[in-house]
Amino acid sequence: MAEKRRYTSDEFLAMTDLDGRYELVSGELYDMSPSPSFKHQRLSGGFYWKIRNYIEERGGPCIVLAAPMDVKLNDEDIVQPDIFVVCDPDKMDEQKCNGAPDWVIEILSPSNSEHDTVEKLAMYSKAGVREYWIVDPMNEKVLVYPFEKAKATGIFTFDDEISAGIYETEEVQLVLRVRDIL
Repeated sequence: MAEKRRYTSDEFLAMTDLDGRYELVSGELYDMSPSPSFKHQRLSGGFYWKIRNYIEERGGPCIVLAAPMDVKLNDEDIVQPDIFVVCDPDKMDEQKCNGAPDWVIEILSPSNSEHDTVEKLAMYSKAGVREYWIVDPMNEKVLVYPFEKAKATGIFTFDDEISAGIYETEEVQLVLRVRDIL
C-alpha cells in the first residue's frame, strides 16, 4: 500500500504497483475494496445494457461506460463510477474520461455509502456532472440529483419509473424502472 500522502492525478495514473481498485479523492488514495456484491453487479450490468440500447437506437455522440474506467474530474480527483454517460467524445482517450461525464450512476455498497452520498455528491456537482443517480440496493431507493436544473432532488423506489434528465428533450425519453433491471 502506498504511503499516506497527497498525490496529483499524474502521479496516480502512473502508479502500477497498487493491488485492487483505487480512486483519487482530494489528492488521497481511496481503496474501493471489497469487490461488489451479486446484486450490485446485476444492477450495474442492467443499467449499462438499458442505457446502451437506448443510445444505440437513437444514434448520436453519447456513450455509456462502466467501472473500472477512470474519470479524471480535476488534478486531485480521479474516480471510477459504476456507470457513466459521456456525450462529448473529445473527453475520452484510451485510458480515461478527461472531465465530468454528463450522467453518473453509483450503486451503494455497505462499505461505500458515505463516500458516494457525501464526498462524490459534492465532487460531481462541483465538477459539472449534469445528473447524478445514487442507487441504494439495501433500501431499494434511488436518489436523483439533476445538477444542471434548479429542480429539487428526487427520491424514488425501485418500482417507480425514473426519467433520465439528460434525455428529457428527446422525442422518446429514457425511462428506467430499477425493479425491471433486477
